[in-house]
Amino acid sequence: MQSAIRISTSNSSINFSSQWEKQHKPQIFLPIKQIPCFRRLTEPPSSLKTSFQFDFEEEKLRKEITPTLLPVVIRQSHGVSRYFWDGNDLKLVSIDGKPFCFSSFDDLGDGYRRLFRSCSLGVRNFLFPREINENYLQYVKWKFLHRVFSSALQVLATQAMFRAIGIGYARSLPSAAALNWVLKDGLGRLSRCIYTASLASAFDTNLKRVRFSTSVVFSLSIGVELMTPAFPQYFLLLASIANIAKQISLACYLATGTAVHRSFAVADNLGEVSAKAQIQTVCFDNLGLMLAAALNILLKNNQRLQAGLPFVVYPIFTAIDLYGIYQSLKHVHLQTLTKDRLEMIIDTWIQFRYVPSPAEVSKREGINFFPSKGRPKWPVRIGGLNPRFQIPKASMMAMRSLCKDDFYFVCMEVCFHGFQRTEGILLCLREGANTADIIMGLLQACYIRERLPCKTKILEDCGGSNKEWFKVTNDCKRSAREDMELLNEKMVELGWACKNILLSTDEQSRFSFIED
Repeated sequence: MQSAIRISTSNSSINFSSQWEKQHKPQIFLPIKQIPCFRRLTEPPSSLKTSFQFDFEEEKLRKEITPTLLPVVIRQSHGVSRYFWDGNDLKLVSIDGKPFCFSSFDDLGDGYRRLFRSCSLGVRNFLFPREINENYLQYVKWKFLHRVFSSALQVLATQAMFRAIGIGYARSLPSAAALNWVLKDGLGRLSRCIYTASLASAFDTNLKRVRFSTSVVFSLSIGVELMTPAFPQYFLLLASIANIAKQISLACYLATGTAVHRSFAVADNLGEVSAKAQIQTVCFDNLGLMLAAALNILLKNNQRLQAGLPFVVYPIFTAIDLYGIYQSLKHVHLQTLTKDRLEMIIDTWIQFRYVPSPAEVSKREGINFFPSKGRPKWPVRIGGLNPRFQIPKASMMAMRSLCKDDFYFVCMEVCFHGFQRTEGILLCLREGANTADIIMGLLQACYIRERLPCKTKILEDCGGSNKEWFKVTNDCKRSAREDMELLNEKMVELGWACKNILLSTDEQSRFSFIED
């Protein structure tokens, strides 16, 4: 028993004991632990505690240096990146606006994906502004459809006109062709000046309607040009008519382009939006040219089919072109106020007590190519008194009750179109009336329209009774004053341009107040 419990203090015995413990870890010598003199040897020394703590701290430090995404994202022209801490260095990793995961680090070195990402970002920065409205991409999509097919039609029409004047044939007369070309261009430019001068205010008040109608005229002009080979003796007449229509359409396009671009410039970057629009037009037109060239190449061996190609593709391309224009204009949300838009806003405010956004008004406004008839409510007109219309006696009394502090008055009018009788409400503005006066007067007129039943007999009875008319107008004016401040505040919050109201030429007529 004594030899069994003897422990040598030599180094060899200690080494032997440690080697034996490494090989037989599960075995424990209980007899030694029960001896009091050896109980201290079985306790773990302080050095083992220190190694335990070191391992724990090392493990904790290893957890702390795990890859970590930092809450900082950098948006640049070439993409979207996020800061990343890998434990040793701070890196900037491209995420392209997609949700980030750590497994995606293995794919960052993929050359094809990186090349595709770079190309797509390059095309995006080349064609689109940096700060744009949310509906801009939809507008460009339909613009692409419109410009490609319109450009292809123009190429085919130019070929037809060259064929009509004999270019490429032995009988062509260069001097006569040049003279005809100059004459048609001169007449077109003269018509463009006349059209622009006569329709200047309509470019602001009826932008979508004018632009779409001139687009229809432009499509018809291409059809006229395609007819020139069939009637070469009338080349000058047909070409001049077509060029006049083209110049009118071009004048409208240039006049309305700024207003359209301003609706998308959310960061006052009107110059950038306009520049990108020109780049888009050039790129899309070149694609249309390539489409027309491809069609000609396919039919180059058959002159008869090549000559009849424009008449086959014209109705198809024209329908796609006009549909693209119509859809693109639906995504143009104008923030400027006109009489029609302001009337829609006020009607919604009176009925539902909220102000619609520019997108809602644009959706209701539409192109309005054909004005709606048979409206259930009285139409409100802004302008001067027309002596050809019938003015009720109450309207005369409204003029007599004016004072120097009144900058507008509201009255009724009855007009006749043939045998058709139309009743309405007229808002007359005084010289010096500002935007607040126009909104106030139209708000009062809409309140009157809302409170008067839509029946001619009741309107005539109300017009014949001066007391009833003045009671209605005074109550409506009081309601308009109560709503004026809150209505204007809500309109400004939603982005409406309330500093000015765009009025047509007839709506800009004013009256002067003369004190006796």
